[in-house]
Amino acid sequence: MTADLRASVADASRRLADAGLLIGTSGNVSARSGDLVAVTATGVGLAGCTPDDVTVVDLAGAVVEGGLAPTSELALHLGVYADAPATAVVHTHAPFATAVACVLDELPVLHYQQLTLGGAIRVAPYATFGTAALADHVRAALAGRSAALLANHGSVSIGGSLDQAVENALLLEWLCQLHHRASALGVPRALTDDQQADVIRVALERGYGSTKEIR
Repeated sequence: MTADLRASVADASRRLADAGLLIGTSGNVSARSGDLVAVTATGVGLAGCTPDDVTVVDLAGAVVEGGLAPTSELALHLGVYADAPATAVVHTHAPFATAVACVLDELPVLHYQQLTLGGAIRVAPYATFGTAALADHVRAALAGRSAALLANHGSVSIGGSLDQAVENALLLEWLCQLHHRASALGVPRALTDDQQADVIRVALERGYGSTKEIR
């Protein structure tokens, strides 16, 4: 079981690096199975991440399997698992997400797809990387959301599966890029609360995002 878990984290890390969201050793990825968490090791070049670069810990952070020390952001990952039903966490220093996190206090909803992440994306206050303060700020920013931005740092996304957490990270980066481009043209026009509520209603009625057989 742990072999598959470590392999899936390594695969996700390489996918995110290929997409430009993980650069060098910056960022980290984890996945949970029961009381075990597989997480990228500190100092690993994520574009070439292998299962041996992934360490397995328990929910208290004790190493169960692997020969490398886990990421310095382990407290952030374990804190998210303590708060949310998520089974995967992706932390990146993606360029557009990081740029937005250096400027805004919140990413407003410009496009309805952002509602799949829970709405406006909060920016967690700045704290030094690897600290309990940063982990606490991120946990608060994620309340009711599948993603958060970290002031002057990067982003975090979560999901009920590793694939979902990766997709949420990719979507967040696209949304931040959209905000950047819209801001270059003028003042971005955010969706109102009523417009957002209408999107949610229609999405539920139509089963938006799910495949349907022709009958």
